[in-house]
Amino acid sequence: AASRAAGESLLGALPRGTHPQQAMHDAILAASHAVNALADEPATAREQAPHQNAPACTLVGAVVTAGLLVVGWVGDSRVYWVPADRSTPPARLTEDDSWAAQMVAAGLMNEAEAYADERAHAITGWLGADAYELEPHTASFKPDRPGLVVVCTDGLWNYAESAEEMADAVPPDAAARPLHGARVLVGHALDGGGHDNVTVALLPFPAPPQGAGSA
Repeated sequence: AASRAAGESLLGALPRGTHPQQAMHDAILAASHAVNALADEPATAREQAPHQNAPACTLVGAVVTAGLLVVGWVGDSRVYWVPADRSTPPARLTEDDSWAAQMVAAGLMNEAEAYADERAHAITGWLGADAYELEPHTASFKPDRPGLVVVCTDGLWNYAESAEEMADAVPPDAAARPLHGARVLVGHALDGGGHDNVTVALLPFPAPPQGAGSA
């Protein structure tokens, strides 16, 4: 429901000329409304236990144009940047809504300590009727070189957490064969144990000309 609502929102806004970062923000709100609607309950149930065990999810997305990369997220699904020139450093472009990220940001733990803790993956932001106040995160980038955008759930990044590990897992021809590259990354997660759902999308940057590239 979240991905469908967000996708429809983006596909409606971008052709009208809406700035991709604003379109991404609005798409996250649309996704939130869609997930909230899944928790509709009879009035009697709502009085006794409002939104008990309401459906919930994380969300992450990316929009790629000829010169701009926009990402948006809520939760701990991530976007990574892997440059075509593998001698230049890759990067993680999102910041988790998670207990571990909060500990690091507050200076209470370093990253290794925080992610080793059993509470590390407890998320502090999500879509759902029982979520705290919704904080859609968006960011825009203007990469100065070609590369690959990796959009994924923690089912993948659990097995390739750092940007360097993710870049190592991405096959060299992934920009030319993104669907194949995504399958390779799913396989990497499954080979590592596959203990969570694994969702991966790969986007070449800059966007290939209309009609070019593989699906």
